[in-house]
Amino acid sequence: MGLIGGCCTLTYFCCFESRTLDRTAAVNQTSISEVTLVGLTSHRRTQIALFVTILIAYLMTILGNLMVILLVQLDSRLHTPMYFFLSNLSGLEMCFVSSIVPQMLAHLQSGTGRMSSSHCIAQMYLAGALGCTEAVLLGAMAYDRYVAICRPLLYAVAMSRGRCLLLAAFSWACGFLLTGVVACNIVRLPLCASSRISHFFCSLQMVLTLLCGDIHHIEVFILVGGVIILLAPLLVILTSYCLIVIAIVRMSAGAGRSKAFSTCSSHLVVVTMFYGSLITLYMRPRSGTDTSHDKHVAIFYVLITPLLNPVIYTLRNKDVHAAVAKLLRRGGAGHKD
Repeated sequence: MGLIGGCCTLTYFCCFESRTLDRTAAVNQTSISEVTLVGLTSHRRTQIALFVTILIAYLMTILGNLMVILLVQLDSRLHTPMYFFLSNLSGLEMCFVSSIVPQMLAHLQSGTGRMSSSHCIAQMYLAGALGCTEAVLLGAMAYDRYVAICRPLLYAVAMSRGRCLLLAAFSWACGFLLTGVVACNIVRLPLCASSRISHFFCSLQMVLTLLCGDIHHIEVFILVGGVIILLAPLLVILTSYCLIVIAIVRMSAGAGRSKAFSTCSSHLVVVTMFYGSLITLYMRPRSGTDTSHDKHVAIFYVLITPLLNPVIYTLRNKDVHAAVAKLLRRGGAGHKD
């Protein structure tokens, strides 16, 4: 999966370099070489307080998701499709926050939000690609839960190691390739509007406001791509959980119902947070120019959701609790030796 991301990133930068000379020659007006992110606040003391708070949240996010990945790798009882996708999600969250938060911390520490336009577009590409990958991956995780609960006899075949790898690779490829097409179309146009971005990172909608020229074809592709990359996985998730609820209701044993609900509830919470923030951000009327709402919602899905995901998946998970206890016992035994 990392190879897919690397190849797509390389393709994007090759596209960027190949279009730079043509873009400069075609546009006589001054093109922006640097942008300024307004950030969350211009008050210096507030910036310092935010720096400390966000740094702590970032470190906890990295440690929490890294812990999930290590537990899945070290405990053979967690070598199942569900935990394979969970470790993919944890790695994805680590990459996502790392594409935004370190630059955000640097701006808070220095008190200025300046960055090169190429860096801005690269950040837009990486954050967008990882966000799209998460949407598809959540759909794959919902399908895994559907097969496990509704088709348990076929689970070993339907969710074999090869098929899990294929679903994960498909999720990463969709995110990076579709976002790469958008990025390659964006870098053909100059950034020649206002150089100020009223946000704390270079999101896609903010970069579009800086473009000069006809962006209608880009907007159409984003609309079509959004339907494919967001609504299609959401349809899979809703269908899967409707069938899961029907299967749970039909279960006679109370213990079986409780276990089935427990394995699905954490995923439903994560899906609700992910799609809830997207709907709040994009599915509302753009009646004004105030972007403070966008920044507040972005804080939720950039910082809070990646921080909470490891907690949500491990808080009531007995398998993870057992894996942690086993690791601690192993560490204690090694310390005594």
